[in-house]
Amino acid sequence: MLKIEDLHVSIKGREILKGVNLTVNAGEVHAIMGPNGTGKSTLASVIAGKEGYEVTGGSILYNGRNLLDLSIEDRAREGVFIGFQYPVEISGVSIANFMRTALNEIRQYRGLDPLNGAQFLRLMNEKQKVVELTDKLSNRSVNEGFSGGEKKRNEIFQMAMLEPKLAILDETDSGLDIDALRIVANGVNQLKTKENATIVITHYQRLLDYIVPDVVHVLFDGRIVKSGPKELALELEKRGYDWIKEEYEHGKLS
Repeated sequence: MLKIEDLHVSIKGREILKGVNLTVNAGEVHAIMGPNGTGKSTLASVIAGKEGYEVTGGSILYNGRNLLDLSIEDRAREGVFIGFQYPVEISGVSIANFMRTALNEIRQYRGLDPLNGAQFLRLMNEKQKVVELTDKLSNRSVNEGFSGGEKKRNEIFQMAMLEPKLAILDETDSGLDIDALRIVANGVNQLKTKENATIVITHYQRLLDYIVPDVVHVLFDGRIVKSGPKELALELEKRGYDWIKEEYEHGKLS
């Protein structure tokens, strides 16, 4: 589904990603871990098409298409979703109106008829249950006055409504208490199918107690330097990242 080869990315002339290679197949969950400042959020932003990043080398293929040739809007229409570390507030736009507009835009792009009001409400009521989102929250402006946990639940609700093929969750666990973490993670797990894939970016293993990855990658110094099974996350939790730095500097990692 996603194949990244030798990806180099700079911001204002400073190279952040220095040759990232990553392959994600349908039906898989991949976790990307690493210390601050190593390029995790940059990678997510470049896949999503966020402005301000200069791709200086490499490629990103998504279902056989060059993702870098697509606008941020067309990437979303093609089924790429990003859950932001810091979801933005949109004053004066209710979640319901926001989601109906977004969903029908995607349906139009795919040659489907728009959902009428009754159809949309039925779908919304069904998907709200995935993250225990109440009507009180769904009728408010997007993320306005929401707690950190409510914002993250709203992100996963949007994911449930849009049913993306590829979801990138950038530090979804940031700022969540145990209950909110459980709700968000359960929502992600319910949405997993054999046809979609998820990339989870996180600092901590605790999220991976709930969302169990097929593969864990360590991003360090702008490169993926180590990949392994879910047990790698436990090792990182136990040992930290100093051993990664030491092995990388001594040429024991790629």
